[in-house]
Amino acid sequence: MRPFEDVVAEHGPTVLRVCRAIVGPVDAEDAWSETFLSALRAYPQLPADANVEAWLVTIAHRRALDVGRARSRRPTPTDSMPERPAPGADPASRDPDLWDALARLPAKQRQAVAYHHIAGLPFAEIAGLLRNSPDAARRAAADGLKTLRKIYREESR
Repeated sequence: MRPFEDVVAEHGPTVLRVCRAIVGPVDAEDAWSETFLSALRAYPQLPADANVEAWLVTIAHRRALDVGRARSRRPTPTDSMPERPAPGADPASRDPDLWDALARLPAKQRQAVAYHHIAGLPFAEIAGLLRNSPDAARRAAADGLKTLRKIYREESR
């Protein structure tokens, strides 16, 4: 079995990209760390013929969801409550970068796009992560890409 440090070095960037796509750049490092802590505990029992990258993406999926849930429960401190948002204050109204655009997708579409186009997983494995069929995973990824194209088209006007 390969040393775990080699696994982290090889697959760490892919796991970080998946975490960024799911929870955004602010919480991605927390999800990445949680992923590799969980993986370190389970690594000795991993079968020799296992697809390590798919295994890590599965763990990253679960840890990123946990981090996202924890973030949604955290209060956001403010000095004062605004009565109305300022015009143009909505980050979705500005030119989004990739992470902002991904954050605007529905969860299943965002995850399908991240797992297939960022992590390179086949739709059969994505279906297991999303608890749906490979056809539904393929459809979610296609719909997500269509929506991303639409967002960029609208934002470039």
